[in-house]
Amino acid sequence: MKKIFFLLCLALGLGCGSSAAVSAEKCVNTEAEAAIVNNDIPSAKLEAIARAKWSAIEQVVGTEIKAQSFVQNFTLVEDVIKTKAGGVVKSFKVINQENRPESVNVKINACVEPTGAKEAVSQLALNNSVAVFIPARKPGRSGDEFEETNILSETLIGKITEQNYTVVDVAPTGTIDAKEIENSMKSGSTLTVRSMMYKFLSNLIIIGKVDYTISTKKGEDIGYGISMPFNNVTVRLTYRIIAKNNKTGNMEILTAGTEQAKGLANNVEDATAEAMKELAQNLAPAILDKIASYIKGNTKKVAVKISGVNDVDTVLEIKGLLQSIVWVSEVEEKQMGDFIVSYPENTLYLANSIKQKGNFKVVNFSPYSLTLDYQK
Repeated sequence: MKKIFFLLCLALGLGCGSSAAVSAEKCVNTEAEAAIVNNDIPSAKLEAIARAKWSAIEQVVGTEIKAQSFVQNFTLVEDVIKTKAGGVVKSFKVINQENRPESVNVKINACVEPTGAKEAVSQLALNNSVAVFIPARKPGRSGDEFEETNILSETLIGKITEQNYTVVDVAPTGTIDAKEIENSMKSGSTLTVRSMMYKFLSNLIIIGKVDYTISTKKGEDIGYGISMPFNNVTVRLTYRIIAKNNKTGNMEILTAGTEQAKGLANNVEDATAEAMKELAQNLAPAILDKIASYIKGNTKKVAVKISGVNDVDTVLEIKGLLQSIVWVSEVEEKQMGDFIVSYPENTLYLANSIKQKGNFKVVNFSPYSLTLDYQK
């Protein structure tokens, strides 16, 4: 049928091939495993299939960081599959099922709609996850070369990590190269950036490029019969910080700019390295300020209702527990068992964090509310 459709388009001179390609489903084989609880093999099989479906979505999108690395409790991920990924897996069939003593393993063939899959995966992105890619043109023994992991990017990543942000160094993954970033910076296109967000489940990306010039060469006459004792190199960085607006879903440029620093050394390579170190130290405070402002602007109020909280001591215990969760900025007590929690991330992560803290059972959650049962 697809062949007939293509030939018809070709014969009539219609431009219908591109739209079909865009919406075309992609079918992949994936497998997953689930534990058997209380000898309930059918339930384990359903869970394994759900895991395999999500694996298919991730495979089609091409994510470098799996959802499971963020969320360990699969019941919550399964709920995301139902709500966020509904309709993304167009069809599937079980190819093989293996019932083991304590688990069920299934292999499926799933057909996934790519555009919807990207949107489903992006729902699990972290606001405090920062992807960094700043390739640098630097002098080498065989001429100029691009160094994708360099002193500037490594120093900057270290500074951001010190503030407890999750940092993804894009360079070692090989998913993008310096030329793509250079073209993106020149054209202003966000296509490359959007692709990076999908791959690394990050809502905030720092991209840029570094170039250098030899301001003064060693031995060069600088006036009054004095020769320059060192190479003086100027390093310039052009960068952008781009983030996803969680309210509109659009990407926004938080800041863009150009910074420079100078370095002195006997050879050009060392002078360039010194300049890049200085540039990183100067740039880090401004970038950290922008990241903090972004997270603050995306913090939302989540209504957390916990049943089983019947006395003041338990209220204080639960409040302290909530305040100890990473990225929770404020906890307001409304009444016995009802709290308002200020949190910048997907409620999924808050639910999982609470569950890991004690004997809680997640009853229901939505973007702005969370209901749990608490048992002492």
